[in-house]
Amino acid sequence: MNITLMLIKPDATNRHLIGAILKMVEDDGFQIEFLKEFFMTDELAAEFYIEHQNKEFYPNLIQFMQSEKIVAAILTKDNAVMELRKLLGATNPEKAVEGTIRATYGESLRRNSVHGSDSDESAIREINLIFPDNKFFSKK
Repeated sequence: MNITLMLIKPDATNRHLIGAILKMVEDDGFQIEFLKEFFMTDELAAEFYIEHQNKEFYPNLIQFMQSEKIVAAILTKDNAVMELRKLLGATNPEKAVEGTIRATYGESLRRNSVHGSDSDESAIREINLIFPDNKFFSKK
């Protein structure tokens, strides 16, 4: 079993899609280990998106991610990171394969409903940021 992080972004939580997205995740064979509903603080946003801080879209990204509540899910499955990325679909919903979460619920490149960690290392870093108490890791 491997671990990954998924965020249900503000555009999806605002449209009441939390349950529908989590159902797609479970139907794809993922185990939901932990869920957390939260609002992204300035400090968390800056650390979470540190690699984008000098990019043109950064201020809009931060504003968007702070616009509504977010749901974070720690997920497990064999090859979890790549399997989740496959289920999420391409970042641009217009290019996402039919049946993926972004093809189904995404509205645009920015408002694409979900985030998934892009590597095992990113998953650990992001989980530690969102779930700083590390309860998942301490039970192992």
